[in-house]
Amino acid sequence: MATVSNREAAYDDDEYAGVGWLIFAASMLGLVGILAIIDGIVGLSKSKFYAANATYVFSDLRTWAWFTLIVGVLAIIAAMGVFTGSGFARWFGMIGAGIVAIEQFASMQAYPFWSLTIFACCLLVIYGLARYGGKRMDMD
Repeated sequence: MATVSNREAAYDDDEYAGVGWLIFAASMLGLVGILAIIDGIVGLSKSKFYAANATYVFSDLRTWAWFTLIVGVLAIIAAMGVFTGSGFARWFGMIGAGIVAIEQFASMQAYPFWSLTIFACCLLVIYGLARYGGKRMDMD
């Protein structure tokens, strides 16, 4: 029976400490991307779903719907990249989550609770990728 020293056990724990955060970050980034795509499609097809007489930062609802749709697609691409474990995907995921957070914060007047929920998820994604994204996700 082989004995494992405390130093080796600590190394194994450090190696796999962030895998849960990375899986969470990639999953939430994908979920936020899917919800942003749905949000964009709803904004393009049925504008009465949103608050009446809402004013947007740059333009009208259709412009924000296209922007939300594009950001959602980028978030899904970033989530797939984070699942592969590449370093570029880590930065792309943090930037994508940051853009989604800013976009949700800017469109908060339509649905405030929903926007704050997605905003908080994006902050957790950024934390998970910034803290543990440097390690590869090996789920063997």
